[in-house]
Amino acid sequence: MSNPAPTTGLRAVLALKGFRQLWIGQIFSQLADKFYIVLMVFLIAQVWVGGTEVDNPALAEAAAAMKLDLETRAQVITLLATGIYVANTIPAVLLGMVAGVWADRWPKRTVMVASNGLRALLVLFAPFCLLSGPQWLGLSWGYWGLVAMTFLESVLTQFFAPAEQAAIPLLVPPPLLLAANSLYQATSMAATIVGFALGDPILRLLKGLLARLDIPGGEFVLLPVCYGLAALAISSIKLQDPPRSERRISVWQEIGEGVQVLRQRPSVRSAMAQLVLLYSLLAALYVLAISLASLIPGLGPTQFGTLLATCGVGLALGAVTVAQLGSGLNRRRLASAGLGTMAWTLVLLGQLRGSLTFTLLLCALLGVGAALLAIPAQTTIQEDTPEAMRGKVFGLQNNLINVALSLPLVLAGTVVSRWGLLPVLWALAGLTLLAALLERPWQAKVRSERC
Repeated sequence: MSNPAPTTGLRAVLALKGFRQLWIGQIFSQLADKFYIVLMVFLIAQVWVGGTEVDNPALAEAAAAMKLDLETRAQVITLLATGIYVANTIPAVLLGMVAGVWADRWPKRTVMVASNGLRALLVLFAPFCLLSGPQWLGLSWGYWGLVAMTFLESVLTQFFAPAEQAAIPLLVPPPLLLAANSLYQATSMAATIVGFALGDPILRLLKGLLARLDIPGGEFVLLPVCYGLAALAISSIKLQDPPRSERRISVWQEIGEGVQVLRQRPSVRSAMAQLVLLYSLLAALYVLAISLASLIPGLGPTQFGTLLATCGVGLALGAVTVAQLGSGLNRRRLASAGLGTMAWTLVLLGQLRGSLTFTLLLCALLGVGAALLAIPAQTTIQEDTPEAMRGKVFGLQNNLINVALSLPLVLAGTVVSRWGLLPVLWALAGLTLLAALLERPWQAKVRSERC
């Protein structure tokens, strides 16, 4: 006698063929995004940073404008990598809402397949950037070619993200949306950890293996393969887009309609605000982790990635737990529990700073709290946004989140250097606790709130 099919949790959502294909596409696409940044830094280190680059007058002038020193090779790599980071960030901040509108206008599967396919073709031009040619601002044309390629790659990514988010509720029934978003968050965090941690060793391994076969450029194989596999996995999804009537209105009017959804639907507005707060906190912690790590004997500021990875592990564990156990919990109380956990953890991080064991445990617990907040919030946005408006709303969400990620990265270091680590942690904890109280969890009715 066969076992009955599961009706909740990860097994149930993975039993859905369409979502399973989308999930596989997400894995390869997100890994490729992380491998892309690693490849750019790898090429900068191998090609453009040598003994003479430190004395480059143009680079020295640029570094002075950014208040950076160019005394070591690592500092030169950091300066040149900044150009890649900026090129990757600008489209994310400027184009999210516009891309969301077109994700609603076009078939979502076509948008996702085209985005990954075009990115696979685009990265094939990377080897040509290593050819000699004219220089500009003290660097060969190839570096600026990589910057331009990064900009275009990020533009294509902005179309993929809202189409992917809007496709999930079309493939997953409402009772399984929480589990689907839990798996999505866990996969996203795992891809970040694996991509950044293993990207460089994998690139070097491929380069060495193909070199033994007298095939140069092995490091360029990984990206088109990952993007191509993502496009292939998504191409066979049977996705039924909602019918769309012909409308003669501008893109900006459609963006206004997406903003109007936030005004008319308090649940979507509240969930969006929670995600913006969460990503602002996480971005600030990217900077604060350096100060925390510097206080721990045997770790030091350069090992701050250990704290971030531990936070990521906690987020992944929290996502899996929510997927398996969260279907019967009240969503408002779940979000308040996440905010409260994060607030309490931030206070303890300040009090117990310097202890490696406690810091790692608290970072993991912080990740769990982030999962308790992020997954119900994302599920609420998917469920309470009209089908025809999802691309616009998710495009707006991506815009707000990218701004939320950018500002704390710029401000946190300055604030810490002026007032110190402990007051900043307390301020973040107070802000998070206030957000938890604004949810008024004591008024939440105990019901299966589409969760």
